[in-house]
Amino acid sequence: MLSNLKNTIQLKGFLVVFTILLMSCNSKSKQDVIVINDSDTLENNMLTITKSQFESSNMELGKMEKVEFNTMVKANGMFDVPPQNKATVSAYFAGYVKNITLLPGDVVKKGQVLFTLENPEYVQIQQDFLEAKSKLNYLKSDYERQKALLADNVTSKKNFLKAESEYKVTQAQYQSLKKQLSLMNINPNTLSGESITSIISVLSPISGNVSSIEASKGMFLNPSDVALTVTNGDHLHLELKIFEKDLPLVKEGQPIKIHLQGDSNATYDGEVHLINRSINAQDRTIDIHGDLVNEDDAKLFAPGMYIETDILTSSNQFDALPTEAVVNIENAHFALIKQNDTSYKKVLVNIGESSNGFTQILNASDFPKDSEFITKGAFNMITE
Repeated sequence: MLSNLKNTIQLKGFLVVFTILLMSCNSKSKQDVIVINDSDTLENNMLTITKSQFESSNMELGKMEKVEFNTMVKANGMFDVPPQNKATVSAYFAGYVKNITLLPGDVVKKGQVLFTLENPEYVQIQQDFLEAKSKLNYLKSDYERQKALLADNVTSKKNFLKAESEYKVTQAQYQSLKKQLSLMNINPNTLSGESITSIISVLSPISGNVSSIEASKGMFLNPSDVALTVTNGDHLHLELKIFEKDLPLVKEGQPIKIHLQGDSNATYDGEVHLINRSINAQDRTIDIHGDLVNEDDAKLFAPGMYIETDILTSSNQFDALPTEAVVNIENAHFALIKQNDTSYKKVLVNIGESSNGFTQILNASDFPKDSEFITKGAFNMITE
């Protein structure tokens, strides 16, 4: 009986040891499977692409290249013209609009009649001028005669001073009226009693286009009223605004890429010309004045057009691949590098900036210098 009990205990001990050994073997077997799976993962990084597959999928090969990446400051604004190229036209003398035939957009030349005014007071000014001109000839003669008589002690100094005073007062009136006639665009040298008129012409001070019209026929215009505006677009420039934080980055002479609002495809070239060092206290912005590089481009735009621009503040060259060659999978980026005519390897790439269809590759040194990558069609192959 005691012998049987002893044999039972030994058998149970053997079973326990056997179970432990079996569990140990199973554990090692599982580890071996994991290693095999890792090996399979490495093999899955290799892809085979036949020539027919390559051509039918319109794939392309290319090498990593040095690409220029620009740092830019965004600036919005509009086209404008210098102050001397914009004129608000008003009359120096009040009057009723007699005739105006212009429309916004009409081209006018400097000195061209823009509109006419009528007022009976114009007649009085012309009359006063002709009277002063007539009296001046007589008073000048009397003044010179009295001056000669005084020199010969034939007349009194009182008579001379009276003649001198009347002559100089009338001369001042004459010059004043002459100037007023010039402002009325009436030639004082050809004015006569027969040519007195109640109508005057208002002329254009500059050449350009009529940009706005405030006056209409029959309207009474005061000297302070703006009748119309003429704008000359020959020297069109950019008036931009940047935020104060960007001021240290912007310098005179830096290139500007110009886009019209809503049209990012068409790009025009400009250049920073002036930087206003005064900050707008309301919106904390700074005014930037820019010029068009190609003056012929000014014909495409008009003052007041809103624009969006990029000011290129710095430029650096980096190793890069076309952005289409880099595929993002769960925040990791991959590319396909050629091994031979039909074999390609999926490799991890660390990316930096992106610009103009290229992406910077930070770990470019990990790949041989003349390596070829699939630059078009990589997305479908990597994600399959």
